[in-house]
Amino acid sequence: MIQRLIGILLFCLLLAPSMAAAAPAHQGASPGQARVHEAVSGYIQQKTAHLGLEIRIKRMSINGNPALPEGPLDFEVVAPQQWEGWGNANLGVVVRQRDRVVLNTSVQVEVEALADMVVALRQLDYGAVISEGDVTLQKRDVAAVAGKYSRSLDAIVGRRTRTSIKANAAIRTDQVEKVPLIKSGQLVTIVAENEVMRITVTGRARSAGAEGDTIMVQNLSSLKELPARVVNATTVQVGF
Repeated sequence: MIQRLIGILLFCLLLAPSMAAAAPAHQGASPGQARVHEAVSGYIQQKTAHLGLEIRIKRMSINGNPALPEGPLDFEVVAPQQWEGWGNANLGVVVRQRDRVVLNTSVQVEVEALADMVVALRQLDYGAVISEGDVTLQKRDVAAVAGKYSRSLDAIVGRRTRTSIKANAAIRTDQVEKVPLIKSGQLVTIVAENEVMRITVTGRARSAGAEGDTIMVQNLSSLKELPARVVNATTVQVGF
């Protein structure tokens, strides 16, 4: 009899750690709160799965202590139309059982979404051309930059700042622009060519433009204005 009791005691001691490890993060929640928590977490994961972000729910506040009936339940999570899946939001949760609504409540969430983004290593003044030594990649919260950020150093290096950028700040895509190669009013060579012919005339740029931009130029021979693509600092190309 004693040996049997000792065996049972040892079995319970061995089982206890695995049960504790399997307990959910919301262990102190009621069964109803736990099921709502699980439904909202699943919704957020599904909504952000294709974005390539590291998602962490920092806070989830469930309104009241919902009591849910036993048996199969259908959970519907309703988010504001413009909510992208991160930051602060007030979500609605509707729970149905056999098409009958058994719960209609609200849940406040704060979601952190981390992504590698380009960050300034020093203060960049207005009009500065960004070099490789000015920036690096760091993980930051997407909500802090309103979703306007760049994951590529190549997309930022060589661009010109449109505003001053503080050191250690993530660089938003709307804070930089291409460096213009051609200035408004300068003389340019207008090139029109195809497989058998190449024509060049002198023209004047009517606006500034960077490589690849389309600007208006004036043909000084005919005085006609036409759109042209910037090739380099002295040449534009028109369709032919």
